[in-house]
Amino acid sequence: MRRFRLIPDGTTFAFMRYRLYFLWASIAVIVLSMLAVVVIGLNFGIDFRGGTLLEIRTPGPADLATMRRSLNELGLGQVQLQNFGDEREVLIRIEKQEGEAEEQQKAIERVKQRLVEEFGEGIEFRRAEFVGPKVSEELLRNGIMAVLLAVGLVLVYIWFRFEWQFGAGAVFALVHDVATTIGVFAIVGLEFNLSTVAAILTIVGYSLNDTVVVYDRIRENLRRFKTVKLEEVIDRSLNETLSRTLMTSLTTLLALFALFFFGGAVIRDFTFAMIWGVIVGTYSSIYIAAPVLLYFNLRAVLAKEGAATSAG
Repeated sequence: MRRFRLIPDGTTFAFMRYRLYFLWASIAVIVLSMLAVVVIGLNFGIDFRGGTLLEIRTPGPADLATMRRSLNELGLGQVQLQNFGDEREVLIRIEKQEGEAEEQQKAIERVKQRLVEEFGEGIEFRRAEFVGPKVSEELLRNGIMAVLLAVGLVLVYIWFRFEWQFGAGAVFALVHDVATTIGVFAIVGLEFNLSTVAAILTIVGYSLNDTVVVYDRIRENLRRFKTVKLEEVIDRSLNETLSRTLMTSLTTLLALFALFFFGGAVIRDFTFAMIWGVIVGTYSSIYIAAPVLLYFNLRAVLAKEGAATSAG
């Protein structure tokens, strides 16, 4: 029985031939992404802007679409709903209202009144919490620290597992993936919240896994083909791992597209970030993480270290 293969064996794509074009294009995209964040800005969600959290329990399974449509008619700005626990428990996030605590309380009362009118007296209001500016600032700061810490730990991990040149290449690739993901959110105007931060951290892990597979094969081939040019070794390694890389990305994207189109509005922004991250993560493993090794002259460094070890 023949196995399905997206890419045939024995491909000889010259990836490194056009590395400069892709490298400069990637740098340009990173710069544009950062400019978009500065000029356009991010559409921060309630987690980072502040707002009100209202936890309710409905008599039967909650119809989030109908509930969301009804609450949006109140004109309170952004209102988010999501299930947690079971399908009867709903968490409602209400955008911070202009004014002091009294305005926030009025918004809660209006929401409660509308829910009772639409869905009956059986709704149970469990808790209401106001997320103030200090809490939202702390969440944003912690989110940024989480991403920076993840990238830093990746550098340490790759540095110990490989040579430092590999670590630098992996971090460059991750910076590209994270920066372009944030830039796309700024350009498209999608909500940037804690779920997006979780998606970015997941993207970091996915991209790292893909990069490590490529780096493992490059290091293995460097030992096997000691007289072959580094550029040819990288091309050979990328071709040998290409089928695995694309098949992994394709199967992941199939699941993510299903979630994007059929998973509902609550997880759509998170899923969009994941789709974009898988695409740019696959790209960066080939055209950023690998070519960087050429600019650090990895072959000469390894040869020098090998000679020093032999002499010792």
